[in-house]
Amino acid sequence: MSDPGTARHGSKTPRRLRRALYVVAPIGASLLAGALVLPASAAASTLGAAAAQSGRYFGTAMGQGTIGNGTDTTVAAREFNVVTPENEMKPDATEPNQNQFSFGAGDAIYNWASARGMKVRGHTLAWHSQQPGWMQNMSGTTLRNAMINHINGVMAHYKGKLYAWDVVNEAYADSGGGRRQSNLQATGNDWIEVAFKTARAADPSVKLCYNDYNTDNWSSAKTQGVYNMVKDFKSRGVPIDCVGFQSHFTGGSSLPSNFQTTLSSFAALGVDVQITELDITNASTSQYQGTVAACLNVPRCAGITVWGIRDSTSWRSSESPLLFDGSGNKKAAYTSVLNALNSPGTTYGGGTNPSTPPTSSTGSTGGSSTPPVSSTPPSTGTCTATLSAGQQWSDRYNLNVTVTGSSNWTVTMNVPSPEKISSTWNTSATWPSSQVMVAKPNGSGNSFGVTIMTNGKWTWPTVSCSAA
Repeated sequence: MSDPGTARHGSKTPRRLRRALYVVAPIGASLLAGALVLPASAAASTLGAAAAQSGRYFGTAMGQGTIGNGTDTTVAAREFNVVTPENEMKPDATEPNQNQFSFGAGDAIYNWASARGMKVRGHTLAWHSQQPGWMQNMSGTTLRNAMINHINGVMAHYKGKLYAWDVVNEAYADSGGGRRQSNLQATGNDWIEVAFKTARAADPSVKLCYNDYNTDNWSSAKTQGVYNMVKDFKSRGVPIDCVGFQSHFTGGSSLPSNFQTTLSSFAALGVDVQITELDITNASTSQYQGTVAACLNVPRCAGITVWGIRDSTSWRSSESPLLFDGSGNKKAAYTSVLNALNSPGTTYGGGTNPSTPPTSSTGSTGGSSTPPVSSTPPSTGTCTATLSAGQQWSDRYNLNVTVTGSSNWTVTMNVPSPEKISSTWNTSATWPSSQVMVAKPNGSGNSFGVTIMTNGKWTWPTVSCSAA
């Protein structure tokens, strides 16, 4: 959570909480993620449908009480396309007694959502809080083994069913950028890595996320601590597919001006970013709209979840932080969010499957053809952009781009459909359309890279370079 002294979500006990270079679609419409984004006169009328136009989701948190309330279920079924259980998949709920697993509450939410075609995010497998009593009393190797057993037991039950899991929750301290002191941390600094490796072995199909609060501000030491952990994991092949930002914005912890920088910086590491528990004091229309816009501007921002449906049942009910009032009526913030989702934005650029760590730097492509070793595409102006091959895997490949002739360049890359750029590094990139990327220097020199998901096609993109 974002505010010390506020209550934990889910009715639990308190805790601390340039210039356009291409016209790529007819006027009034653009192609995003294979879906047509319609002009405003035919804009989507619900949050989930509006988010889906750019390949994203818009979800909510629901509890057992929520799925038993007609007002809540009416709103949820109409507006959202992803559900996160509030408390029903946490350790104390799923393994109340050691080796005795209980899935009734979690299954009730999963069944309600899946029956309506909604995806489910699992929340959460390993956490210092909401541990069952028997786990709280453990330490050392005993606790480490219990954590591994818990992850295996819960993930076995939900294997192949869920969209994503928050594997580890809130493992960083509120200040200083270091790890939170907890019984899990005391088992050894590698406990988070072990949790993710265990989770990947238990279910190769689900996205594996790290989730935390107060990591929205790029300048925060806590944000940098989590960033460095994810960077380390990606460099060593530790399986991590996504990072969740809770984004509980309050009067004292409002939407930071560099929030989009935070999202894009994490995404550049090769992970999806997700806003997982959004709520905002007094449902500020400008902050809700700004949060959504930041996500839409980052290709690997997969989607947004608000933590609850109505103000009256929010864990911050006295602050009226949600998009619907106590009677289920749409608030002004709802309109600001819907308008933002209906505005043109980048396509969600994440992979459709969880990442698989490379086993070597020069593997087989696994495709029907192998890209050439190097390429010198056409250039304009006084600079040239040259492509060269990087790492290759069965479903994706890296390309290195080197610019010569200018240090103030703009490189435009056209990616053949259905291929898609999933990540970039050492550049500042924008996406005028789902198949066009515009890259500029970001202070890292005249070379940058991209990872391209093949989606069954192995054809290098074309690039052009213009100098200022």
